[in-house]
Amino acid sequence: MTTPFPNSPRLTSLSHGGGCGCKIAPGILSEILRSTTAMPLPSELLVGIETSDDAAVYKLNDTQALVATTDFFMPIVDDPYEFGRIAATNAISDVYAMGAQPIMALALVGMPVNVLPLSVIGQILDGGQSICREAGIPIAGGHTIDSVEPIYGLVALGLVHPDHIKRNADAQVGDVLILGKPIGVGILSAALKKEMLPYLGYQAMIANTTQLNTAGPDLAKLKGVHALTDITGFGLAGHLLEMARGAKCTIHLEWDKVPLLTGVQALADQGCITGASARNWQGYGAEVALPTQFSAVQQSLITDPQTSGGLLVSCSEDSVNEVMAIFKQHGFDHASLIGRVESAQSHGLKVSAKGVL
Repeated sequence: MTTPFPNSPRLTSLSHGGGCGCKIAPGILSEILRSTTAMPLPSELLVGIETSDDAAVYKLNDTQALVATTDFFMPIVDDPYEFGRIAATNAISDVYAMGAQPIMALALVGMPVNVLPLSVIGQILDGGQSICREAGIPIAGGHTIDSVEPIYGLVALGLVHPDHIKRNADAQVGDVLILGKPIGVGILSAALKKEMLPYLGYQAMIANTTQLNTAGPDLAKLKGVHALTDITGFGLAGHLLEMARGAKCTIHLEWDKVPLLTGVQALADQGCITGASARNWQGYGAEVALPTQFSAVQQSLITDPQTSGGLLVSCSEDSVNEVMAIFKQHGFDHASLIGRVESAQSHGLKVSAKGVL
């Protein structure tokens, strides 16, 4: 788990945060966006910023819409090649989350060129290239700057039929919720920084964060799938709330059904929790109804920032078998039914757990 370049500093030591934990806290972001001036929007813009969706979508013609997104962050691991892979997978995920097929990417690169050996920077870019090859797309250009902290990511572009676009705001009362990947990436990354992460936990973290969410386009073609998003920096609770706000409903999360990555519970119990988890709770905790004896550790898990997290599907009950079959076909063996969509109540998200009142 140490850097393969012994004369280079640990990548994670050069950044104040890592992965999607770098995101501006949701409460602060809301204030920033509230102060921006609204612009007139063209009718061709099918998805913009109104529901905090995963990507913008612009209609090109009756059969094609362009999906555009960008994502970048500081290192979440010390291995430069794996950092590049994770960042690229995370960026492309937002294209899949709209139901689109990626077509190309542009690289965003900010590096402390007087601190990191050029060979290390090259490994980061090679890692990103490897994931783009896996997704079947080229990196067709990009932009580089000399930066205080190492930053890498992509602009990712995709195409989707306008009828197959899946927004995060179209969940329907009576839907069930299916999560494609286990959570706990933020916990594992905190343990890595503290040099407390066992090798098996590191392997699980890399496998989870570099698995492309290729199931998205196939899921989007199902009529029973009403809403789709992916879980990233605002944590499971934050992205469930985005879905609830958009659909003007309440999400019921059954905590005991949420899959966790290897070793996450034990590491959380040992205090391996990111600062982003607390910032997330501060930003949206008032909208969440927790069981009375829900522990602080459990709260940190539902707010844990995910990097390159799983797809979250809101679908009709009679579509569950089809959704699960698609997830399995694409290699998502841990896909789990974690809750349901209910009519609007006093909180946007309510959490239940066995053995907790």
